[in-house]
Amino acid sequence: MLIDVTLPQLGESVNEGTISKWLVREGDVVKKDQPLVSIATDKADSEMPAPTAGRIAKLLFVEGQIVPVKTVIAQIEEGATAAAVPLSVAPGPPVSLPPAASALPPARESSRSVLATPTVRKTALEHDVDLSSVQGTGERGRVTRDDVMRAAGTNDHAAPAPPVAVAAPPPPAAPPPPQRVQQLAQLVNQGGGFVPPIPGVGFGSFKVPAYRPTEGDKVIPFTRRRRITADHMTYSKFASPHVVTVAEVDLHRTAKLRDANKERYKAEGMSLTMLAFVIVATAHALRDNSALNARVLDDAYVVFRDINLGVAVDSPDGLVVPVVRRADELGLRGIVRAVDDLARRAKGGKITIDDLAGATFSVSNPGLKGNLFGGAIINQPNVGVLRMGEIQKRVVVVESSEGEDALAIHPIMYVALSYDHRVVDGVAANAFLWRVTELLEKAEFEV
Repeated sequence: MLIDVTLPQLGESVNEGTISKWLVREGDVVKKDQPLVSIATDKADSEMPAPTAGRIAKLLFVEGQIVPVKTVIAQIEEGATAAAVPLSVAPGPPVSLPPAASALPPARESSRSVLATPTVRKTALEHDVDLSSVQGTGERGRVTRDDVMRAAGTNDHAAPAPPVAVAAPPPPAAPPPPQRVQQLAQLVNQGGGFVPPIPGVGFGSFKVPAYRPTEGDKVIPFTRRRRITADHMTYSKFASPHVVTVAEVDLHRTAKLRDANKERYKAEGMSLTMLAFVIVATAHALRDNSALNARVLDDAYVVFRDINLGVAVDSPDGLVVPVVRRADELGLRGIVRAVDDLARRAKGGKITIDDLAGATFSVSNPGLKGNLFGGAIINQPNVGVLRMGEIQKRVVVVESSEGEDALAIHPIMYVALSYDHRVVDGVAANAFLWRVTELLEKAEFEV
């Protein structure tokens, strides 16, 4: 009996995945829950387990193909063993191209970065339409089937004619700055990432000089994770007008509270870090200032009910931002446990796609040294991110019990809030940051 292996729903906002690597070949005998294939998405990579034990009868997609969720990608002959494979036949290649796909020409290299579903890509191939030349009308510039059909109608299904050498026309006048920004942002939305300066898209007369190799230089190709991060950050800077505001926080009371309890937490296998206190303060401040717990839509914005905090942590593939859900309901101990779990799984490469989805605000902790403060780039589609700075002992003015001012040495930290000025005004941003500061300086946390 043949059992279908279907690409599952990979996350609430993920509709398709890329066959990154097959871990089995046709004819291989597998056990139930044995990893079959590595699936890549724009959020994370994950391995799909075998739904049953048996022999791999057919692999329906090749590595590198984009597949919609709920699509059958392989078939397993349930209960079959290695004896079912004829000994005179050598095992097949790692993958086999399905008949329907083998009749199609290979995808154009320039079309791979265009936002489009697998169905639309197939339609473009069937009508010999170069997706990179199609203007997308869908969300974030996504190319739709109607866009492809319109493009197919304009070229009568014929391949484009070879270019003819003609005298170069005079360069067009540069469009006004807002139009250039819109054009470049559109290219970024379509997956272009770092777009090189081209006529009509550059800024004024500035052009990036060509790279000239020099002995000793080391060219490092982008990994897939680095490319995703680069595209995300570039898009965020073009989409959101960033404003940064900074506050100074006296951590004297919070530091004393942490010192008094960190050994008790350590004995229970948990790390009581300053990050945990900042996350708790951030969650409570968002509950009091909900304008920062939002996202921008096309012609509106939505303020979220739940407070789901993305926490930047390091992983073998680079920085990831897993999510602590309903952080305002957890308390300090719950936050410590959640952050420890996410950090442990991130370092072990065990973060799932669902772990990275659904953040409504983000907190970043770049490290302990050499980090006075800095403005982080907003994690889209959030409208704000809070970045911690280095904790340093400084001389501060404090009020004594007699009401007189005195000098003292306290641990001080700067926290920087980057916010999206499209929907967040300075009053709301400052109120939020003031509340975070107040909570950390009062240190009225339940430990």
